[in-house]
Amino acid sequence: MATDTLMTAAILETHGAVFRVAPIARPVAAAGQVLVRIEASGVNPLDTKIHAGEAAHARHPLPAILGIDLAGVVEAVGPGVSGFRRGDEVYGMTGGVGGLQGSLAEYAAVDARLLAPKPANLSMREAAALPLIFITAWEGLVDRAKIQAGQKVLVLGGAGGVGHVAVQIAHALGAEVFAVDSATKAEFLIQLGAKPIDYRAMTVEQYVAHHTGGRGFDLVYDTVGGATLDGAFQAVGRFGHVVSCLGWGTHALAPLSFRAATYSGVFTLLPMLTGEGREHHGEILREATRLVEAGKVAPQLDPRRFTLETVADAYQAIRNGGLAGKLVVDVR
Repeated sequence: MATDTLMTAAILETHGAVFRVAPIARPVAAAGQVLVRIEASGVNPLDTKIHAGEAAHARHPLPAILGIDLAGVVEAVGPGVSGFRRGDEVYGMTGGVGGLQGSLAEYAAVDARLLAPKPANLSMREAAALPLIFITAWEGLVDRAKIQAGQKVLVLGGAGGVGHVAVQIAHALGAEVFAVDSATKAEFLIQLGAKPIDYRAMTVEQYVAHHTGGRGFDLVYDTVGGATLDGAFQAVGRFGHVVSCLGWGTHALAPLSFRAATYSGVFTLLPMLTGEGREHHGEILREATRLVEAGKVAPQLDPRRFTLETVADAYQAIRNGGLAGKLVVDVR
């Protein structure tokens, strides 16, 4: 096979196994698709769960190429695609689930609806860190909760991947933002535009009393799940709204009901799994590009560098915790 029809990829044969880095056939852009020459692949905690076979909601038949987020350059455009041309720098949340080829490869043929122009002021590494976390934050704050300027917005897990972007979006849209995390994250949260709350120093009741006079927050975005989501139902105010991107447990809704508050779940993978709503992901990323280029949103990256040959090290780093931001694999 000619070398110009091959690409290098990290292939997962069985769950939990070591990736096999090998040359395989380069894909071709079909109708509605764009062939992207991948420069960088964002790494998310979800990627490690898919690798381990622990994410039934993010099914991905093996053998497979993982990697949900990418940034790269358009190499070719398939029939019916008018919004992109060869040489465009793009980014998106495009694969790694539902049988869609992921971004741990030199090329991917992806649905053009999932892509957007890369922010001009971000590197490929920075851009690859953004799609999943920005889309998840935007869907919760804007699509579900209809955030309004002047609202008191509480982000639980505010220094995390989704959390630190949710804080920036809420701040950019004119909300008064509060963020719950550890005391060590306080300065970082202040820089993002939030008033930090140390979950170890104050109970939910205490910080609701201190910051809202006991009334509760207009909008609460939970990025942690479990008991933290239960706390969100206690922190929201009357007629307020709670959003969670990890609302998969069993929860008592009485605190929410007694406040006449509402709840929404965010499942960002749904358009990739079902094909429904993919255009909106591209639209959201165009909003991301606008906010990033305006200097209102920026992803936080961990400085460690990884390649296709050391993807396993990146996954282990996520499992170990203690990251200083999002991890990114340099594909090229």
